[in-house]
Parts: sequence; C-alpha cells; structure tokens
Amino acid sequence: MLFLWQLSLFVSIVALIVGSVKKSWVFLLISTITFIPIAYYFSGANNAWKYVGLTPIILLVLTILTWFISKKKLKEIFKA
Repeated sequence: MLFLWQLSLFVSIVALIVGSVKKSWVFLLISTITFIPIAYYFSGANNAWKYVGLTPIILLVLTILTWFISKKKLKEIFKA
C-alpha cells in the first residue's frame, strides 16, 4: 500500500514538472488525478497537514488555465 502511495506521489511530481515545462494541460491533469489519493489521506488530519488536501484544486485550476491558453494559441494559429 505504501508503495502505491509513493508511486502516486512520484508520478504526480514528475507529471507536474513535465507539464509545467512543456505547458501541457494533459500532463497537468495527470498530476492532478494522481495527487488525489495523497490529498485524501491528508484531508483527515487535524493539523496544518489538512491543507495538503487543497493541492488538487490548485492543480486543477492550473490545468484549466493551461488548457485555455493552449486553446487560445490554437485559434491564433488557425486564424492566420
């Protein structure tokens, strides 16, 4: 079980880095989805660690912003 949790964390971080560098909303979405189990685990805490549960929301907002920006760039490319 711990291996799956660590694997999820590793995939999430790698996908976040690749998604940020490439500005790819797909990798950012993968990062968001793979971070959900980690956030769920920490959301039950009664201390400051409970705010880790908000991370998927931040990642989802980042994903949506990246998607809108890439969509806007595609419109500009096909418009010309």
